[in-house]
Amino acid sequence: MKLVVHPSRLRGEICVPGSKSHTIRGIVAGLLAEGESVVRHPLQSADTLSVLQAASELGLGIQTGDQEWRFQGRGGAFRPSSQPLNLGNSGTGLCILAAVAATQPFPCHFDGDASLRSRSLQSELEALAVLGAEQASTAGKCPLMVRGPLIGGETFVDGSNSQYLTSLLFASPLAARATDIRLRFLREKPYVEMTLAWLRRCGVEVVADDDFLHFHVPGQQRYQAFSATIPADFSTAAFPLAAGLLAGDGVTMRNLDFDDVQGDKVIFDFAAEMGASMQRTSDGVLVNHLKDRLQGRRFDLNACPDTLPVMAVLGAYSQGETVLANVAQARQKETDRIACMARELTKMGGQVTERADGMVITGGTLRGAELSGCGDHRIVMALTVAALAANGASVIDGAEVAAVTYPGFVEDFQRLGAVMETMP
Repeated sequence: MKLVVHPSRLRGEICVPGSKSHTIRGIVAGLLAEGESVVRHPLQSADTLSVLQAASELGLGIQTGDQEWRFQGRGGAFRPSSQPLNLGNSGTGLCILAAVAATQPFPCHFDGDASLRSRSLQSELEALAVLGAEQASTAGKCPLMVRGPLIGGETFVDGSNSQYLTSLLFASPLAARATDIRLRFLREKPYVEMTLAWLRRCGVEVVADDDFLHFHVPGQQRYQAFSATIPADFSTAAFPLAAGLLAGDGVTMRNLDFDDVQGDKVIFDFAAEMGASMQRTSDGVLVNHLKDRLQGRRFDLNACPDTLPVMAVLGAYSQGETVLANVAQARQKETDRIACMARELTKMGGQVTERADGMVITGGTLRGAELSGCGDHRIVMALTVAALAANGASVIDGAEVAAVTYPGFVEDFQRLGAVMETMP
């Protein structure tokens, strides 16, 4: 699908959908818990529905509604699946489900789309093998197989992708004996804090060192059933925030809980540092029209790599130089986001220099162009924001992937006044 985006002025309110990261953790926790668990206001998107289907094939009982999902958990004993579990594009779902499946005494096979097949779980699979599980793959990539049981012990894992650690933390409580997980460094710490919050909700004990480089997990634990409300996704809120700053006449984002652990809420601090005018409301933020251009700054995105695409767009419209640094893991997401954003913004007339761990953007104005969404939902949405403030229309190819995290993206932005339409 192609998305044709014209320069527009946006005004009104938008209800930010639920967090993908929280929703996926809620599905896995529901699978592991014994008895009925309830998740309210889940994100219903391509990624979360892929994880939901895979959990169902492992035996999770599911009752779904528009605002609430009810789960009948397996208490740590899954049902064997005769077919590979297809996680679509969900890297988070693949990582966590592969780890918890490694606690089972039967083989479990996993696969996904072309993008997921390009991402390696090698460090996670090696860590699981040290803990007693069997695994088979080519360079840690799908299609892959895991089989338990998980014995426990001491293992190391690569901290460049927090999903590896999150996965071990979900699986280790089901091991036969205690597990010690060690890292030499950790990126994306807020996602691990989110995982720990879900484990505490389920009554699972984990002892973490202050530096988050050593975790002790007692074995033979039981996940307790829970009831939880999924907060709005700050990673998603970044796009109406940026659109409101660059092409808005007053845009309000609803459902935001700044007390939540999501690391990407820091983008509101970044925007304020660049000179944005915002007002907090009871459940959200009003973004005011910018009278002057944003000011370029240097930002460390190590804890919030998903903000890179939209921060690159803000930098492209800012005064001076914007440096996005310490975010090498952005090259290992759905695509190489550093290379893709540099290439696509350059097509629009942007001045971008790639670095190994980020990019430098010299601000100015952008023009409409023929663009590629690169098969990445966050790149599609970031380029849409860039196009709304550009000189002339843009066409973004592969725009359907926005549904991975934001199925109503186009319709919500159209209601705000965005002039855009889809084409086959």
